[in-house]
Parts: sequence; C-alpha cells; structure tokens
Amino acid sequence: MSDAIDTAADAHTPVEAVNARDLFSKFDPLIAERQALLDTGVRDPFSIVMEQVMSPTRAIIKGKETILLGTYNYMGMTFDPDVIRAGKDALDNFGSGTTGSRVLNGTYQGHRECEDALRDFYGMSGAMVFSTGYQANLGVISTLAGKGDYVVIDADSHASIYDGCFLGDAEIVRFRHNSVEDLDKRLGRLPADAQKLVVLEGVYSMLGDIAPLPDMVAAIRKHANCMILVDEAHGMGFFGEHGRGVFEEQGVSDDVDFVIGTFSKSVGTVGGFCVSNHPKFEILRLVCRPYIFTASLPPSVVATAATSIRKLMHAGNKRAHLWENSRILHGGLRDMGYKLGTETPQSAIIAVILHDQAQAVAAWQALLEAGVYVNLARPPATPAGMFLLRCSLCAEHSREEVDVILKAFQAAGRISGVLTS
Repeated sequence: MSDAIDTAADAHTPVEAVNARDLFSKFDPLIAERQALLDTGVRDPFSIVMEQVMSPTRAIIKGKETILLGTYNYMGMTFDPDVIRAGKDALDNFGSGTTGSRVLNGTYQGHRECEDALRDFYGMSGAMVFSTGYQANLGVISTLAGKGDYVVIDADSHASIYDGCFLGDAEIVRFRHNSVEDLDKRLGRLPADAQKLVVLEGVYSMLGDIAPLPDMVAAIRKHANCMILVDEAHGMGFFGEHGRGVFEEQGVSDDVDFVIGTFSKSVGTVGGFCVSNHPKFEILRLVCRPYIFTASLPPSVVATAATSIRKLMHAGNKRAHLWENSRILHGGLRDMGYKLGTETPQSAIIAVILHDQAQAVAAWQALLEAGVYVNLARPPATPAGMFLLRCSLCAEHSREEVDVILKAFQAAGRISGVLTS
C-alpha cells in the first residue's frame, strides 16, 4: 500500500524536484537573461501582437495605432484588392486546404498556375513551389549537395542555408562576408573533381547590404564543378528591371543556376520557391524530402501568390517609390548621427547599430511608445554580436509616414542615450 502511495505522490511531484537538470537546462542562461530584461519593466520585444492590421503600413499594437517599420512587406501587396479577391475565390472554389503533399493529392490547379507565374516572372523553364521559403532552401540545398560534396557559403548566410547544408550532410566551407578574395581562395583549396554548390544571397537581411555578384560569379567560374544558387528572398520585387532580384540588377542572370525565393516578403503571403533552367530540374520533385513529405500550400495562398507575382511584373512605380523611401530614411538617420549597417542605402532594409542590448531595448521601446514598430535583432541572429534596430521599408509608406518615423527616431535616440546632441 505504501508503495502505491509513493508512486502516486511521485506522479504529482514538480518536474524541478524530480530532475533539476533536463534537456531544457542548456537554455538556462538565456532564460535568466530574458527574465532580467523583463524585470527592468520593458515590454517583451519578441512577443508583440498585432491586434488589428489596418494596411501594409499600419496596425494596432497594445490598443495604439502604430506605423509598421518591421515587416518584410516591401511591395505592400498584402492588401492589394486583386490579390485578396483571388484568395477569396480560391477559398470558395477549392476549400481551405489540400490535406496532402504535392506528390500525392496536394497539387491543385492553383499550384500549377503559381509555378507558371514564377516561370513567366523569372523567364526560366523550371519552377517548384514549397510550403515556406525556409523549406525551399532546406530542400534544394540538402538534395543537391550530399555526403562527399561541398557547399560554399557566406559566413553571414541565413539559418535556412546552414540547415540545408546540415540536412544534406555536405561539407560546409564558409568564406568571409562578401569577400570575393576569400571565396576564390577557399574554392581553390577544394578538390578540383569534387562537386560544389556555392550559395549566395542577393540581399543580406541583417544589415541590408547586397552581394557583389558579378565579381563573385567571375571568381567561381575559375574553378571546376561549381554550381551557383542565389537566394533572392529580400531582393525579389524591387531589384532589377523586372523586379527579379539583385542577380538581375547586376547582370548575372545567365550565370546563375538556381534562384531561391519566398512569398513572405514582397509577394505578401507565405511559401517558397526555386526556379532554374537546368534540364534535369524536375527530378527534384521526386527526391527532395522537404517537398515530398510536407503538406502543400492551401489553394487560397497559391492563388494570392500567383496574382501578386504577376502584378509585380508591372510594379515599376512602386519600386521607384520604395527606393525613394530608402534614400530619405537612410539619409535622415545618418544625419542624426546613428550608426547604420551600410554607408549608403543598398536595399529596403536599414539597420541601426546599437552598442549593447540595454541601449537597443531602450531605443526599441521608445520607438514603440512613439507609435513606430521596428525589429529588435540580437545575437545569434546578428553578425559579430551586433544589436540592431532593423527597419524594413514598404512601397506603401507615404512621405508623411517616413517623416513621422524620423521624428520618432530623433526622440528615441535622446531617450536611450544613443544620440547625445
């Protein structure tokens, strides 16, 4: 009887009392750091709720109308009437979901139409749609480069690129961020007969800087058995004559083997894709595990994506306005005395570099109280231990909104001690 009582008592004993150390223990320093931050009275920067979204540039946060400067809605397509109508029609005609993967019952007419839109947009023969942009990198990189192959990547590459390398079990070779010389040197050290995939990004999302693709392509082509993949997640929509990305803007379209992208930035919904002219590209549908074993996107999502992509083909005015917004905001912040991620505006991302976490959080909260939401980025997401306020501009931001943003940064800089004059 006593044994039964003891067993029952154990079943209700707090986990901490039974096992002071468990699989979560490795996170204890981060838990303590987060709690210390919250104990200072600041809002949790990583649990913001958009209570109501009013437009691509405005939302209600904590009951207050707020200018959104922390989304990747670069081209403002989330509230486009044609895009919304396409999603509603697909919901009515095809239902809420596919309940299956692409290789089984999960390919609807909308998925094919979305891939057709991508082929037209990029002028390429092959296109595959994934359920997220993360999965696109995870799937393509891990499938192309496996054990015995090499993946050569920029040290500041996105987590999905690193994870694609790990999943494929390829050898990872890192080169210094945007260093053509280091890229060339590291490729030269690899076996000439080995297969190599070089992965670059058009726009690097933390600092908003762009890759020198022509010089990199020239360095890569000096070496044998190299294929080039460019991630244009943050470049699609507003770089290049057709909005295809930095690789188009810099004139290397014919030198790139694969382009990876996402629908969750300029396209304004969710999903990912890969496009290519390689004649064997379609075989990826039968060998790419993150494509085969994932439920396909709902019909309403691919319908909104296809409509948005086709509209982005003719969005020259929007692209011009977004670049104007970038120049105004970058120039205004620079003139105030903020340290920025790039000397000149290189993209729709403008990163404000802070000295430490306390200063970054203070500036972030002051901006939020002033009605401006930006992203607070910290290690390990940021390079070299930086703390950033990462601004992401939208083509729908008005000049008046940009002026309000600059005034908020002026006040936040003084409150946080970033600006002393």
